[in-house]
Amino acid sequence: MLKKNRHLKIKFILTFLFTSYLLNAQVFRSYSNEFLNIGVDAAALGMSKTVVATTNNVNAIYWNPAGLVGIEDYQGSLMHASYFAGIANYNHAAFAMPIDKESAVGISIIRFGVDDILNTTELIDSEGNIDFNRISLFSAADYAFNFAYARNLIFKDVKFGVNAKIVRRTIGNFASSWGFGFDAGFQFERNNWKFGIMARDITTTFNSWAINETEFDKIKNAIPGQNQELPETTEITKPKLQVGVAKDFRIGRFFNLLTEVDVNVRFAKTNDIISSDVASINPAVGFQVDYDQLVYLRAGVGNFQYITQFDNTKSLSLQPNFGVGFNYKGIQVDYALTNIGSVGNALYSNIFSITFDFLFLRP
Repeated sequence: MLKKNRHLKIKFILTFLFTSYLLNAQVFRSYSNEFLNIGVDAAALGMSKTVVATTNNVNAIYWNPAGLVGIEDYQGSLMHASYFAGIANYNHAAFAMPIDKESAVGISIIRFGVDDILNTTELIDSEGNIDFNRISLFSAADYAFNFAYARNLIFKDVKFGVNAKIVRRTIGNFASSWGFGFDAGFQFERNNWKFGIMARDITTTFNSWAINETEFDKIKNAIPGQNQELPETTEITKPKLQVGVAKDFRIGRFFNLLTEVDVNVRFAKTNDIISSDVASINPAVGFQVDYDQLVYLRAGVGNFQYITQFDNTKSLSLQPNFGVGFNYKGIQVDYALTNIGSVGNALYSNIFSITFDFLFLRP
């Protein structure tokens, strides 16, 4: 019963948040399409997302499309994660294949959704009576469709990739939007050192919302005297930059160590550890130890943020992560536990993913 009540409370809070979002949409937002910043692949999340320089499989569609050049055959990937005690679900599926020895393509889909949200806008009838039969359910879901292309450049060891994405967002019958944007990335390797650059939303990502005015009329007086007019219907996601450097180390006969340090840059003032009116910088570090590319152990730390306390003092928060993986004959299963100990304002999450490489599956 306690678990059920907890879920109802969370759903009520989420309903309020989605309603508030609808009533307060703005044109330029520093935090638009945030679901696209969560990340994919438990292996990468176990390393605190420090893979922009080393990603070289189907999941490079998201992290750095330049890494797609590293695949040699068809590859597929699936991922699932749950948030808010299972209320919100995050799913990812991807497929990639080489065109020739110099280029590759890939496609992926991301869905982040909260289903079965209580719609109480008609809970009270015209005579002021409460009728629980008038409660309905709706879903709030965000989708991203990604189309990636990568190839080797004429310069030695330099790879380039571009990702075109279509964003679809829905809030029940209240509102929906379409968006479009581009990402681009580079990778360079020399003497076991690897470098990567990923620029997201390089042309800004444009979202255009369509609001159901009939439904809006039911909630616009939720706060008396406020929100009497339709909100803005256009959002623009600002560009972001991720730069990484990594190195491989051989430890004995069977063990390998991969380390990477990334710097994440937002062109807005945030709570990041380094912040200004021009840009904010957030570092992250991760490592991976493998035994003969069969068993993997991963860890990382990132998301350094200054948190304002109730007494207006600030404390530094960070997010540690941990992961394990197993790879056998082209089937790789990975698990990540993000934000160990629920440090900061975020809760920990269990993330599972599986990657198929048909190069090893063929007879």
